[in-house]
Amino acid sequence: MGKSHKKKILLNRRDGFTLIELMVVMIILGLLAALVVPRMFGKLGTAKTNAAYAQIELLGTALDSFRLDVGRYPTSGEGLEALISPVSGSDDWSGPYLKKNEIPLDPWKHAYHYSSPGEHGDYDLYSLGADNAQGGEKEDRDVKSWEGLK
Repeated sequence: MGKSHKKKILLNRRDGFTLIELMVVMIILGLLAALVVPRMFGKLGTAKTNAAYAQIELLGTALDSFRLDVGRYPTSGEGLEALISPVSGSDDWSGPYLKKNEIPLDPWKHAYHYSSPGEHGDYDLYSLGADNAQGGEKEDRDVKSWEGLK
């Protein structure tokens, strides 16, 4: 065979993947996904818990600003709404104390719980976690203003 004949054979051959090669690649990708995806979902729960702690800290700063202006924290009856609209009898209110002029929901789309005076300090501010019920572990764990980030 001459050189020109070999070139013709190579040019006529179709390049591409066989079905077996594609299946091997799909199996490898599936195995990698099976290892990585559960770890990513674990990180997502941790990220939401950390976000709840950060929001509680920001709400705490807004509550402290309210207290500096009005001389007290909002009562349980006034709630966190006192941070975005004036409460009766407080002429020194200088809000709104939140940038978006709305009370944020926790990362699981539930309202934060607030009481003042609190059982653990001047106020108690907390989220009940993903399950929206007291107690729990991991993502269901309660996120409380009187406990630091764990």
